[in-house]
Amino acid sequence: MKYKVDISHDADNDLRCIYKYIAYELCSFENASSLLGRLQDAILSLDEMPKRNRLYDKEPWKSRGMRFMPVSNFIIFYIPDDEKMTVTVTRVMYGGRNIEEQLNK
Repeated sequence: MKYKVDISHDADNDLRCIYKYIAYELCSFENASSLLGRLQDAILSLDEMPKRNRLYDKEPWKSRGMRFMPVSNFIIFYIPDDEKMTVTVTRVMYGGRNIEEQLNK
């Protein structure tokens, strides 16, 4: 069965900021578009087997069922809900950032 994939406001904002930074700050529109496409494809692939990726091992996210999926130098954080058959993408972050600090915001 397929899950419905929802993207939170924070994750949507993360994607927009990633694109803007690469496209405008680094002046690399092609790379920004290519990366955004890879991130979007990875997010949409969560409609099948969303538990294929590891649980985030720190609390309180582990007990909430948060999982993560690396894509290039970025990490997609999401929570699958088997009862509602949904996957909620909570954040998309650069892997070099202080992840825990960003998740607490």
